[in-house]
Amino acid sequence: QVHLVESGGGLVQPGGSLTLFCAAPGGIARSATMGWYRQFPGQERELVASVTSGGITRYADFVEGRFTISRDNAKNTVELQMNTLKPEDTAVYYCYVHRFVTPTYKYWGQGTQVTVSS
Repeated sequence: QVHLVESGGGLVQPGGSLTLFCAAPGGIARSATMGWYRQFPGQERELVASVTSGGITRYADFVEGRFTISRDNAKNTVELQMNTLKPEDTAVYYCYVHRFVTPTYKYWGQGTQVTVSS
């Protein structure tokens, strides 16, 4: 069983910032996309942002330039810098690693709660 280790969630006021951090064990992030989903209660997970091993990034429309994703291939880590947070960003955020080439796999972190509230 592969475990991605997440940290950085918490409570922040509207307009504030948080950085989420995720570390992948061993070399599972090699040639794989890393990123973050989020999930609201009773709903399916939705993509927030992703970054390929080559550095190509992708963001959901709701990010609107507020978040920045980055990765360190040498350390097998990915970060999500979130600025100008809104109450509607409140959710559980999940890190993932998805390798599309053989051997294919997708692994998830345990989730970290982000709460934006005054």
